Amino acid sequence: MQILLSAIPVFLLGTGFFYIFKLRGFYLFHPVRILKPLFKGTTTTGVSPFKALTMALAGTLGVGNIVGVATALYLGGAGAVFWMIFSALVAMVLKYAEICLAVKHRRFDEKGMPEGGAPYYIRDGLARIGLPRAGKILAVIFGLLCLINTFTMGSMLQANAVAGAIQEAFHIPLWLTGLIVGILSIVALKGGAPRIASLTEKIVPLMTLGFLAICAAVLILRYDRIGPAVSKIFQDAFAYSSIGGGFLGFFTSQSMKYGVMRGLVSNEAGCGTAPMAHATAETDSPAGQGALGLVEVFVDTVLLCSVTALAILVSDSGVTSFGNDGVRIAQGAFSSVLGDWAGWFFAVAVLFFGVATILCWGHYGVTSLRAVLGEKKKACRSAEKVFPLAFALSVLAGSLASPAGVWTLADGALGIMTLINLLVLMLMHKEVKAETDIYMNTK
Repeated sequence: MQILLSAIPVFLLGTGFFYIFKLRGFYLFHPVRILKPLFKGTTTTGVSPFKALTMALAGTLGVGNIVGVATALYLGGAGAVFWMIFSALVAMVLKYAEICLAVKHRRFDEKGMPEGGAPYYIRDGLARIGLPRAGKILAVIFGLLCLINTFTMGSMLQANAVAGAIQEAFHIPLWLTGLIVGILSIVALKGGAPRIASLTEKIVPLMTLGFLAICAAVLILRYDRIGPAVSKIFQDAFAYSSIGGGFLGFFTSQSMKYGVMRGLVSNEAGCGTAPMAHATAETDSPAGQGALGLVEVFVDTVLLCSVTALAILVSDSGVTSFGNDGVRIAQGAFSSVLGDWAGWFFAVAVLFFGVATILCWGHYGVTSLRAVLGEKKKACRSAEKVFPLAFALSVLAGSLASPAGVWTLADGALGIMTLINLLVLMLMHKEVKAETDIYMNTK
């Protein structure tokens, strides 16, 4: 597992730089065109490009932004923040590429609703180079790994953070929070992607602004500590290599390993999950929808993860006061500066973040099921009927279970998914380049 986690930064950043070179960093020079798809209205499917973006953001704005950041700081030091931001700026082009491919290779169900994601373009991409069997096998493996992450990172870890924060602030039993959120997930999953997208369209902007406000309050009250905190981030980011670890030490340092992995858990760039949300958008431009993936990564990691980390670093409680309990590290940071009311506000923020992420990952789970069992129609329909209940039970279990082992399983599954996805992205770069040229040359 440690070898896998150490390899991810190398492959993720290497593929990111490859795509930046191939696409000539187009997104850096055309910000207006990148934001243009945001202003498209509703569609006949009920999932506009903006709703698809908010659903994908719901899948990323969760434990990764709060608990994941706090855990990364505890395990990797302040330098993990630098690698989170650096990897996001490089990997955001991968989010663009995978969304572009997902929209181009998506399918339509019996009701005419679009669905897609990495399993579909993995199958199609390898088939086009004469490896159809390998494509099918890797697509199924990816789908199964995504199901593992659905029941770990997408439900158990989110539920654990939500239930822990609510209990700490309001003394509500863990099981009761898990039960309520589990029932809500069943209701949402029964409505499919349109219902989930409609809910996240309302939740995501509200929770983002609210959380930014509380982070800003901490930073304003402790503004004198911001400079030293930023200095500490840069010092720790390169500390291991400066001791003499050399190139290998640089890429296996704790700061980089946990910074990149927690950044990946947060923004999902390169791992192939968020395209499942974007593929539901009714759009005639794969590259146009992919452009919204750039916005997604920026909001998720460059903005929210950064201010969360700074708020924790400048707080009175610091990073080490609560061991590796990410919920208590973050909650204690806000409460230590703003008082007890901040703990209540934080709990509500975690509730919104966690619920939105759980709903989105429920959609990812259904999409993965269809990708794995797509050719077995009867088995697929049966599995889809059982899935909402199984998913709700995992939410309940997550609210009661210790997250340590679950994080390990989620990291492992996510790491293998990422390696498979990056390989296919490299093989399909010409398709992404062609779609980008079409989009950039269209008035």
